[in-house]
Order: sequence, then C-alpha cells, then structure tokens
Amino acid sequence: MKANEIRNLSVEELDKKLADLKKDLFMLRMQHATNHLDNPIKISNVRRDIARVKTVLRQKQLEQ
Repeated sequence: MKANEIRNLSVEELDKKLADLKKDLFMLRMQHATNHLDNPIKISNVRRDIARVKTVLRQKQLEQ
C-alpha cells in the first residue's frame, strides 16, 4: 500500500485499516510459527503498512 493511497483515507477508514493490518500480522506470525508461511517477506511488508497508517494518523491528529 502506498502512502498516497493512505493519505486519501479518512480517520475512521484509517482506524479500520489499522485493525485489519494488525489482524493480518497476527495471522502471518501464527503461520510463520507453524511453518505454513510461504513468503516471510509478507510480515515485514505488513509491518511497514502499519507504520505508514500510524504515521498518517498522527499527522492528521497534529493538523487538528
């Protein structure tokens, strides 16, 4: 997910997206622990997406 796409979302959508990404990260970690994860790079990609969403949320909070 790109930063431009994230910046166009509203705060409510960002909160929902953050919750979804956290669930995805949990599931990926579980798959990795049980050796069912095909591509471990997905974990780092989801972590970066979480960081992007949190950064944009913080920027929007500071604007208000």
